[in-house]
Amino acid sequence: MGIKVLIVDDHALLRDGLVKILSLEEDLEIIGEAGKGEEAIELTRRLNPDVILMDINMPGMNGIEATKIIKKEFPKTGIIALTIHDDEEYIFELVRAGVSGYVLKDIQPERLISAIWDVAQGKSVIHPNITAKILGEFNRLAGRKSRLSSCLELTIREMEVLELITKGMTNKDIAQALFISEKTVKNHVTNIFRKLDVKDRTQAALYAIKNKLVNF
Repeated sequence: MGIKVLIVDDHALLRDGLVKILSLEEDLEIIGEAGKGEEAIELTRRLNPDVILMDINMPGMNGIEATKIIKKEFPKTGIIALTIHDDEEYIFELVRAGVSGYVLKDIQPERLISAIWDVAQGKSVIHPNITAKILGEFNRLAGRKSRLSSCLELTIREMEVLELITKGMTNKDIAQALFISEKTVKNHVTNIFRKLDVKDRTQAALYAIKNKLVNF
């Protein structure tokens, strides 16, 4: 069975574009479209989508408020914020609201499709261009807090790998940068996840940035 996707955006042309792109994927099923937050909630209750592509700025109820309500009623539904904004205020409001992904509207189609798959599997997705914004906000919130003891549990090589993860690099990219095999990188990533008690690369990056475990 394919992934059921609900598209929410107040611009009909953008919705049409997303439908055309995503409909080319056999395992993705576009089950509905909404132009307002209230309509998104109604369709979610009726259609029970697996993943929602949620616009932020819409007339009436915005995407943030709609996300809060949907996540309260349907905690397992993955929501990807699809927006033109990379402002810290939007990022952290959406994180608090419960989004699983935050991507910009200029994202490449293949990356968007990949993000939908990741979120459907319970993972988190953040557009690489937004990572720096998250860093700045976490640094402001963290203030003078020192690094956590988790930093001491990681080896020097694992710290290097973690830093490259926060920069959005793939295992292949990291292997080339550190002149090691991709299999070795995978082993380091597994160890990092275990030591930091996180489930995926996004959580590891956010943890590292929040707790100043890496230089970014």
